[in-house]
Formats: sequence, C-alpha cells, structure tokens
Amino acid sequence: MARSVVVTGASSGIGLASAVRLVRAGWRVYGGVRNDPDAAAVREQGIEPVVLDVTDALQIAAAAETVGPELHGLVDNAGIAIAAPLELVPLDELRRQLEVNVVGQVAVLQEFLPALRRTQGRVVLMGSIGGRGALPFLGPYAASKHALEAFADVLRVELAPWGIAVAIVEPASVRTAIWTKGAAHADVMREGISREADELYAARIERFRAVALKRGPGIDPDVVAKAVEHALTASRPKARYLVGRDAHVRAWIEWLPTRLRDRVLAKALTE
Repeated sequence: MARSVVVTGASSGIGLASAVRLVRAGWRVYGGVRNDPDAAAVREQGIEPVVLDVTDALQIAAAAETVGPELHGLVDNAGIAIAAPLELVPLDELRRQLEVNVVGQVAVLQEFLPALRRTQGRVVLMGSIGGRGALPFLGPYAASKHALEAFADVLRVELAPWGIAVAIVEPASVRTAIWTKGAAHADVMREGISREADELYAARIERFRAVALKRGPGIDPDVVAKAVEHALTASRPKARYLVGRDAHVRAWIEWLPTRLRDRVLAKALTE
C-alpha cells in the first residue's frame, strides 16, 4: 500500500513541486487547493485534489475525512506573503498574514495528527530563512516564519513520544508566484495609505526592489521539494533544512553581532 501525504498549497510553487516529486516517488498525494480549476490542474499531475483553505475549519475537517484514518506525512506549506513597512501595514492585513501562515498551519496539523500518530508519520513545516532573520519591509511575512520556527522546536519534543519526526525547511528566495501575488496586493494596500506616509519609505523600498531584481528570480521550487522529500523519507531526517546558497549566506549573517549584522544587510540591500 502506497504511503500517503497531504501537501497544503499544492496548486503552485513549492507545494506543487513537492506534490509532483512525491507522486513520482510512489506516494499517494493529497494536494490542498482552493478552487475547481486548480483541482483539475493538479489532478493531471497524478495528485488527488482536496479543497483546503487553511483558514476554513469546515474544509480542513472535510479534507481529513477524505484522507481517512491513516496518514504518513503532512507538508504544511500553504502561505501568503505580505510586504510593507510595519508603520504602514494595515492591521487587518497583518492579521491575515498570521491567520494563513501561522494559525492555519496549526489548524491543519491538529486535524491530521491523529492519522499521523497511527503510522508514526512525519511533519514538514515550510519555513524560510526569513524565520531566522527578518529583512526590512518583510516584517509581516518574517514574523509568520519566526512563529513556525518556534512551532518546529516545540513539536519535535512534544511529538517525539509517538515517533513523529518534525522538520522545517528554510529556503531563501524561490522562483514562485507568492511574491508576484504579494507585490500586486501591496499595490492595492498602498491605495489606502496617505501620499505623505507612502513617501516616507518610497525611495528605500524602490532600492530594495532593485536589489532583489538584480539578485535574480530565486532557486527552482524543485530544489526545495527535494529537501521536503528527504525530510519525509530519510532514516534520520534533519531538524532543519537550509536550502540554497542565499539561505546559507543569510544564516551566516545572522551569527554576526547585531550592530554589524544590521550594517551588512543595510549595505547589501541598498547598493
């Protein structure tokens, strides 16, 4: 009987790459999607779609009913990215960021843990190098990923008595639509901000974007998916998976004394 895994946010990016890789490795993959067109698209890849908005308790419960009483892996991947100076981010948007990326992940985990416990299954949280160190203008997103780092530390110990291994994957920039969607949403948010307030940060944000564009589109999502597969299948999975050169560089920077760290990042992000 094939091992089964639930991958949330499976319609694109890291979630889709992970789901496809696991299908090819012989897993029975339930892919969380939010609408019928996405369901049809993932079904063509051999993924079994389940309608799963991680902020909808009824959909989460229905997905668990579809999957059944036994599950071998959960990839808690679904997420959004909201980018804005903390002074200007609308509080409803901050709540939305945390609801999807933090509360939603726990809601899914709670629902599927009984099925994972029966098989000594595994949990993979989709973090970010931003969960180790936050960059300016990415505060809402980084805060959500910092929370997942804490959850990973807690869950590794809490779930150990049942043999459930927990890993967190920490990529840097990845070639996905999450930031394209986030940028479009940021433009909508700016409509509700006064011109005077917007201009406080406009020049620095433009420099930040220019540097990001110069650094390129990020790594292929399948590179991250490979780490996800290792976390689900290795006899001794890692607790943390740093993925990509930029993630390793950022991790090294976070070891610097705080004042030096800030100067290094300020220089790298504005020149």
